[in-house]
Amino acid sequence: MSAVGAQIMARVMHHLDKLVLKVSNGRSTATTFLAGLQILNLTTIGAKSGQPRTVPLLAVPFKNEQLVLIASNWGQQKNPAWYYNICANPEVTVTRNGRSQTYLARETEGDERAACWQTAVETYPGYPAYERRTSRRIPVILLTPTG
Repeated sequence: MSAVGAQIMARVMHHLDKLVLKVSNGRSTATTFLAGLQILNLTTIGAKSGQPRTVPLLAVPFKNEQLVLIASNWGQQKNPAWYYNICANPEVTVTRNGRSQTYLARETEGDERAACWQTAVETYPGYPAYERRTSRRIPVILLTPTG
């Protein structure tokens, strides 16, 4: 949650998560081992490239099988690349525990954003520290299963 820790984690954790995901056949991540947080793979279509892009992320379970994603980017001043990808192409694939499912992503606002944010903070208390470190409003994304 510290600024220095976030800088290091922003540059290292996703590489470690990808490695552990590969070794565990998609069933676990370094973040799960180190912090006890459940990580999934989010596959988006690149906003500029049109190519699939996969990134390990913390997703918070919400009501009706929905998932919340926080585009905190570890409290950095720019939104993460995956955020721009879902803005351009909101249909995404979530892979967790070796199973994939399609979701529709959208940014939340108002009371819905507040409820999603609160649920996320209860899962990972570091989000408010990220919010304090950045001048941007951190996007809160809701994923809803399709079909």
